[in-house]
Amino acid sequence: SLRFPQKLWKMLESGKFQSIWWTEGGKCVAINKDLFEVEVLGREGQQVFHTQKIKSFMRQLNAYGFTKVQRNFQRSASLPEFLAEEAAASAHSQILYYYNPSFNRAHPWLSETCKRR
Repeated sequence: SLRFPQKLWKMLESGKFQSIWWTEGGKCVAINKDLFEVEVLGREGQQVFHTQKIKSFMRQLNAYGFTKVQRNFQRSASLPEFLAEEAAASAHSQILYYYNPSFNRAHPWLSETCKRR
């Protein structure tokens, strides 16, 4: 049985899930919260992680040294552009970003150093 970081890595690399992916550069994990709950945690009979709750999954991430990071968006000066960006940002609010210095797509061997706290 794989440890949590290995399961997460395998899931990210499989390309089978639309709810979780590497961000540009492979330094962060992005999770579409609502879709992840349905696509991954709601799977009947073939659970990837031993939970059906997003809060428990997030606690697992924290236990292995992942920290939640905020994405910074540059804001435009013009009102129409600003409103369009606000709409895009609210769509992004369902997306969670997690970072762990030992979990980097370019350095797969580092994931072995992800230990439970």
